[in-house]
Amino acid sequence: MSIDTKDADPVELVIAPSPAVAERRSGSNLLWLLNPRLAVGLVILAVMGLGSFILPVFAPADPSIQATYMRNLPMSGVHWLGTNALGQDIFWFLVFAVRNSLALGIVVACGVTLVASVIGLSAGYIGGRFERLVMLIVDTFITIPLLPILIILGALIRGNTSFFTVGLIIIIFGWAWDARTVRSMALSLREREFINMARFSGANTFDILAKEILPYVSAYILVGFINTVLFAINTEATLAVIGLSKVEVPTLGSIIFWALSYNALFTGHYPWIVGPIVATVTLFLGLFLTSTGFNQAFASKRGVS
Repeated sequence: MSIDTKDADPVELVIAPSPAVAERRSGSNLLWLLNPRLAVGLVILAVMGLGSFILPVFAPADPSIQATYMRNLPMSGVHWLGTNALGQDIFWFLVFAVRNSLALGIVVACGVTLVASVIGLSAGYIGGRFERLVMLIVDTFITIPLLPILIILGALIRGNTSFFTVGLIIIIFGWAWDARTVRSMALSLREREFINMARFSGANTFDILAKEILPYVSAYILVGFINTVLFAINTEATLAVIGLSKVEVPTLGSIIFWALSYNALFTGHYPWIVGPIVATVTLFLGLFLTSTGFNQAFASKRGVS
């Protein structure tokens, strides 16, 4: 059967794709995200994240309270990892520790990503004196060593504040590297043809940053967000292990601090020290695989790999 096109409107000759073709196209839009590294990382984060936020609802007692149970009980059906020398259930303390560490990492990552994105995008696009002033501030924060400052502040406020204060300090001193990278990406985009077209069409600075430049740097921002979660958890754990964070709050660092303080490894209480180390390594592995998996997926979409 033939189609007479002599008197047909050109618009009417555009044939919509069949449902099967449309389904294949919609599936291919998400296919680039699928890679083994990303899948494994997301599964690890989903299991640990959901478990750490759901299981505390069923906790029989607050694990941070000492002398809740008999001390140094072995592993059993009641206490899966036993109890420690402080009379706390190690399993529930570990569950709360993963939850608090993840919460801290997410809060810090949100703050760092927001500050770095706003400052980096605006400096890269606006340019001129504003960019030079912003980059002077950014370079100043980059040269400031974070760990010694955290150690000093932790020693001054030890025991008098929540561990989220450590997160606020990490945000204040940890946004500069991401801001510099985002600025360099915005700098390379601001002279592109589509940016000039948007500028000549009357779009204001905010619209250009939000609708034109941000989508191009969103892939890096997502990867940077995950890396910041990893960095925040690692930094807080380091401070807690050396006793400069609020160790009464269950975190991955505080549980290791108490285990080392009571010589759990030498007294045979292996679950007390091995449990949090395994959880920390697994969580870091999940974050690392997710970060590199997203990076690989975005690179594959761009045709880089």
